[in-house]
Amino acid sequence: MREVSRTIFKTLMVAFVLTSCQEKADKAKTSEAEAAAVSESTSVEYVVDVSESNIDWKGFKPTESHTGTIKLDTGKLMVDDGKLQSGTFVIDMETIEVTDLEGKSKANLESHLKGTVEGKEDHFFDVTNFPEATFTVTSTESMAAGKTTLSGNLSMKGQKQNITFPVTITNEGDMMTIKSEPFTIDRTQWNVNYGSKSVFDDLGDKFINDEMELTILVKARKA
Repeated sequence: MREVSRTIFKTLMVAFVLTSCQEKADKAKTSEAEAAAVSESTSVEYVVDVSESNIDWKGFKPTESHTGTIKLDTGKLMVDDGKLQSGTFVIDMETIEVTDLEGKSKANLESHLKGTVEGKEDHFFDVTNFPEATFTVTSTESMAAGKTTLSGNLSMKGQKQNITFPVTITNEGDMMTIKSEPFTIDRTQWNVNYGSKSVFDDLGDKFINDEMELTILVKARKA
C-alpha cells in the first residue's frame, strides 16, 4: 500500500510539473540592443499614467511558482495618427511586490528579490545599486487581428537587450493603452543569475527557472 501511495504521489508531482511548464507563455525574441525609434515631427506626446500602469511577473521553480507586480515611475510615448512611434518608460524596481504570499513569507521573498538582505544583495535585482529599469521603443509592426509586434531595449541591472513581443494597442479619447500578452524572458541575460542551472552546475533540484514571465500594461494620456 505504501509503494502504491508513493507511485501515485510521484505521478501527481510529475503531472503538476508538466502542467506548470505547459502554462508558461511564449518566449520573447531577444537580441542585441538597437537604436531607439525616432518620432515624426507631427507626433503627439502621451504621458504615462503610472497609477494605471504596471508589470505583472511570474517566477518558476520545479514544483511551484510565485507572482507579483512592479510599478512604473515615469514614461512618455510619441504617437502619430494613432500609431505608437517611439517612447520610453521607467520601471521602479524598488516597488517589486509578491502577490501570492502573505505576512513574513511575503516580506522575506520581496526582500530577497530586491536585494535588501545582507549578503544576498546581488542574488536578484539589487535595487540599491540598480533602482530603475527602462524600456525604450525601437520599432513597431502591425500584425493580424489588431495585434502589434513591439520591440524595445530593456535595460536592467546594468545590461541592455532588445526584446520583441506582441501587444494590443487601443485608443479611447485622450488615452492610449498598451497591453501585452504574457511572455517570458531569460533573466540571466540581465545578470539575474541566482539559482540558475545554466550558470551554476551544483544545484540539483534546488534551482529556479531562467524564464521569467511578464505581462505589461501601460496607459498614457495625451499631454
